[in-house]
Amino acid sequence: MSEQAEQQRAWLDQVREEIVEPERPIIDPHHHLWKSGALPPYGLDDLWSDTGSGHNVVKTVFVECRAEYRSDGPERLRPVGETEFVAAVAADSAAGGAGHARIAGIVAHADLRLGGRVEEVLEAHESAGRGLFRGIRDAGARDPHPEALMIAGRAPEGLYADADYRAGMKRLGELGYSFDTWHYHHQNRDFAELARAVPDTPMVLDHFGTPLGVGPYADQREEIFKQWKLDVREIASCQNVVAKLGGLAMPDNGFGWTGRATPATSDELVEAQRRYYLHAIECFGPDRCMLESNFPVDKLSISYPVLWNALKKIVAGCSESEKSALFHDTAARFYRLDD
Repeated sequence: MSEQAEQQRAWLDQVREEIVEPERPIIDPHHHLWKSGALPPYGLDDLWSDTGSGHNVVKTVFVECRAEYRSDGPERLRPVGETEFVAAVAADSAAGGAGHARIAGIVAHADLRLGGRVEEVLEAHESAGRGLFRGIRDAGARDPHPEALMIAGRAPEGLYADADYRAGMKRLGELGYSFDTWHYHHQNRDFAELARAVPDTPMVLDHFGTPLGVGPYADQREEIFKQWKLDVREIASCQNVVAKLGGLAMPDNGFGWTGRATPATSDELVEAQRRYYLHAIECFGPDRCMLESNFPVDKLSISYPVLWNALKKIVAGCSESEKSALFHDTAARFYRLDD
């Protein structure tokens, strides 16, 4: 373990809580893996350390993070290296046996601006994915103030409206694959237009549409939340979209836990973020929502067991069938994870 990872673990270990509902089956539909980068390496042992920290996480879905791309060959096919990397890790996870979460799905990357030609890339991901390839994330995140953000998306301007991009997304759906997105709160209406334009492609709104809370947005939380509520309701009217509920503990959300003397507690997260979760669940319904960790990015603010404690506390008022959908069933159905 690197010195940076050891320091992070020591910091997170300052907050320990009794596990809420430890027997409840969970599918974590959004995590990353990488060997190197700006954050400490995050591999299978790290994932298992987190998923095995008290909650009953049975399966996970890897979502692209530009890890281990091929270093040569056609540019359009270089992201297939990430699928090759994750498929090998997933095979090791499947051999872990009872008590170890299994990586059961892969969401990879492709440049959807290839239009109909994206089919070549999808076929390559399918071949490399060893039966786990489920869809693409070609994120649209772009902000006019990237210098203010720790994790700044740098998508081309107007990506969601690009005709070739929409053609690629249409082909994605025709071939039976899904689309994950990541963007910022001020792009939510553009995403709603995209979802209406390609209604037959199943889509996932990641991280609530990332309401920002740093830089020029630091003093606009209530104004942003008011518009965000309207935008989420509009997105939810698109029946091809489901929502991943999580990813709000990233530094750029601005809740101030990253770099603090102690990480967030579950009660702090509940107090600060409950209204986002409950509004999204009200708009989409539990059958179109899945709770996520977004680890290890959200690990900059909170530990894995404490995060899932918070999520369980937020939805404590839901019925048993609603909880099953939120924690397991929606992800299993959407990403086709049932054995």
